[in-house]
Amino acid sequence: MTRRDDEKTALEDHLRELHLPTVRSSFEEMARRAEQETLSYERYLLELMDRECQVRRQNRVERWLRQSKLPLEKDLTGFDLKRLPAKVARQVRTVLDGTFVDRKENVLAFGKPGSGKTHLLCAIGQELIRNNRKVYFSSCSLMVQELLIAKRDLKLSRLLKRLAGYDALILDDLGYVQQTREEMEVFFTLLAERYERGSVMITSNLPFSKWEAIFKDPMTTAAAIDRLVHHSVILELNLPSYRMEQAKKRKPPSKDAA
Repeated sequence: MTRRDDEKTALEDHLRELHLPTVRSSFEEMARRAEQETLSYERYLLELMDRECQVRRQNRVERWLRQSKLPLEKDLTGFDLKRLPAKVARQVRTVLDGTFVDRKENVLAFGKPGSGKTHLLCAIGQELIRNNRKVYFSSCSLMVQELLIAKRDLKLSRLLKRLAGYDALILDDLGYVQQTREEMEVFFTLLAERYERGSVMITSNLPFSKWEAIFKDPMTTAAAIDRLVHHSVILELNLPSYRMEQAKKRKPPSKDAA
């Protein structure tokens, strides 16, 4: 074995120990290119580190997307932003930069069934992940059940701590299914825990005036709304059902119209 082989083996061992897999798989190929293009040592090292960082970012995004439980088909390319009223479109563009998460603000999307609330927040959630922020998606009903089970098993604080590791929680369809008082109490605990500590993104087909039917108690309702609205962006999606529009487009013309 030549001295060069020994150096290569030692280098690969060091890169393995330092957990730099992309550098380990790329350094020879990039060294040959650096020689051909007479790159400086610094330029070669920079390009090598850039590739390592790029692959790590890509892997992190893919991992966080899997962990988020987001429906990945509901992305920004599949959402027709032109359907939105001008005010809401401006709000969405502002929200997409992700700085609301850094300020621990909430996003509340209201609208009739089929108006695109869930799709829009899921698309925003995916963009947040691509901008280095962790997101978790759940329907409100499933989240409530998870909270109840944790409370029953004396693990509620552990669950809340795990959820606190996400920059934003997307909770879909608040009020879609009427919950019991006990269920809403644990849900309120989650909202209170995240107040000014982490962003909550909620969809609902019920206006605030009907939220007492959700939380069962005027004081709890007022406290929940206060915590959510204090630092928030409210998206009013007063739109016709997207699913109905698509169904009408697919429907063949009637014989009478021919």
